Amino acid sequence: MALDDYREELAATAAALAQPGTGLLAADESTGTIGKRFAAIGLANTEEHRRAYRSLLATTEGLNEQISGVILFEETLFQDSVDGAGESGPPIVELFQQQGIVPGIKVDQGVEPLAGGVEGESWCTGLKGLAERAARYYARGARFAKWRAVLQISAHGAPSELAVRENAWGLARYARTVQEQGLVPIVEPEILMDGDHDIITTASVQEWVLRTTYEALALNGVFLEGSVLKPSMTCPGADCPEPASPEEIGAFTLRTLSRSVPAAVPAILFLSGGLSEEDASLCLNAINQVAAHGYAPWHLGFSYGRALQHSCLQHWGGSDLAAGQAALLARARANGAASRGAYAPGSEPSDDASLFVANYSY
Repeated sequence: MALDDYREELAATAAALAQPGTGLLAADESTGTIGKRFAAIGLANTEEHRRAYRSLLATTEGLNEQISGVILFEETLFQDSVDGAGESGPPIVELFQQQGIVPGIKVDQGVEPLAGGVEGESWCTGLKGLAERAARYYARGARFAKWRAVLQISAHGAPSELAVRENAWGLARYARTVQEQGLVPIVEPEILMDGDHDIITTASVQEWVLRTTYEALALNGVFLEGSVLKPSMTCPGADCPEPASPEEIGAFTLRTLSRSVPAAVPAILFLSGGLSEEDASLCLNAINQVAAHGYAPWHLGFSYGRALQHSCLQHWGGSDLAAGQAALLARARANGAASRGAYAPGSEPSDDASLFVANYSY
């Protein structure tokens, strides 16, 4: 089938992901990354534990009130659930569907060093065989896809023009390919928080990255109404001596987006990028408060992994299902309110620990 055969469905899926007051739960950590999270709570990285944890997410009653979609790792998409007694249940993907939460799937296959780029730059792999994999994921119930391109700002010349163009083109080829198989593409040109650059530098680079990305999407005929953008917030580097307030981040982020992102895109769902749980909510709240008084034709929501799951993992600890689910719901409520610009700071419990990881990969 061709893209034209899926246009109406793609637009409907994107609209479902763009419901007011909602965002995505990014639960697509690779086996290695989830192992690091488990190690922090003293839990072995076994399939049994991964299955139990992701079943916890899928059976959290009421999660659909703030979570419109969930990004899954391939293992999870094809796994059956398990209950608190260790008994097998329905496929995990079906449990999310029963709540009205749209399942999605991480389809990239990680980054590799970019030959000819500045030291540390990368390109994202996974185009080979993508159409066939996307068709299989669609048949299993996935309705959107995710592909993470990674860029960085550094004193030695990153991002280079080569890196910006290569990653934009990879995102565009991926987006067109999965749309032809019925999956809404999440376009994710992440700019890492690593570095000591100021917020003005981030804004300038991000405008360049986004303009280049949407030029590539246009050249590939990507259907924008059936796509979603997942960008970084416009923040200074993690080591910048002049940190920015949530209000500054809100203002710079909206300025960046209004200069770079077409109005046809239905939703912009921000990644948390290593912000703490509370800071991720505060910054999203500030973005939406600025948007309420300016130009914002898109739904401005969230697609958080660490900033939704950190407290959940800590409270679950491998056994306490109720505590883990309560912590997950608390952060979902916080971010649901923030995506309306209505979050009261500290009104939901959180862990204020920084979640920043240098040169983050998963």
